[in-house]
Amino acid sequence: MDITIPLLSILGAIVVGAASPGPSFVFVTRTAIALSRRDGLAAALGMGVGGVVYGGLGLFGLQAILAQVEWLYLTLKVAGGLYLLWLALALWRTAAQPIAVPKTAEGRPRSVRRSFTLAAVTQLSNPKAAIVYGSIFAAFLPPQVPAWTFAVLLPAIFAIEAGWYTIVALVFSADRPRAVYLRWKRWFDRAAGSVMGALGIRLILGAGKL
Repeated sequence: MDITIPLLSILGAIVVGAASPGPSFVFVTRTAIALSRRDGLAAALGMGVGGVVYGGLGLFGLQAILAQVEWLYLTLKVAGGLYLLWLALALWRTAAQPIAVPKTAEGRPRSVRRSFTLAAVTQLSNPKAAIVYGSIFAAFLPPQVPAWTFAVLLPAIFAIEAGWYTIVALVFSADRPRAVYLRWKRWFDRAAGSVMGALGIRLILGAGKL
């Protein structure tokens, strides 16, 4: 059985999903601009780890479990929505506060670790990602696949997710975007907070829908 076409179809669908704007894109963009390139790259790695977690769960059929256990899916969606609302409120609360942006890409280890952790949590805050991954696998993977398929898919998912957000981090950590951000920080942060808040509210309001 030729597994090449199903694998390429899965990876193509994941590429499209990763490039779609959402809370992960907003988080990496702001992290790269407001903190440092190193923080942005750490956030990109965190997004890759989050993608691998949901990819692995999707491979093991989590979407089927969530479809059957409605209260679990409801709980995860509400928790994810509340987390996004927390991020939104934090952005609004600190929007008017000036920040000291480092001139180099060194970054502080503590800041980098925090950027990585918050990025992974942001990626995992939307349980619909598990449904998306699971649906992609269900649609394209045949019932019987070679054992090596799983060993190939998860690293590929990490490469796609982390690779895309690495590009985002590199672009938005350049001097010009950072200078624009510092000049209009209040409005950028409030816009980012509004997007996060809207996504969080949408996630909570749609908690009862699969």
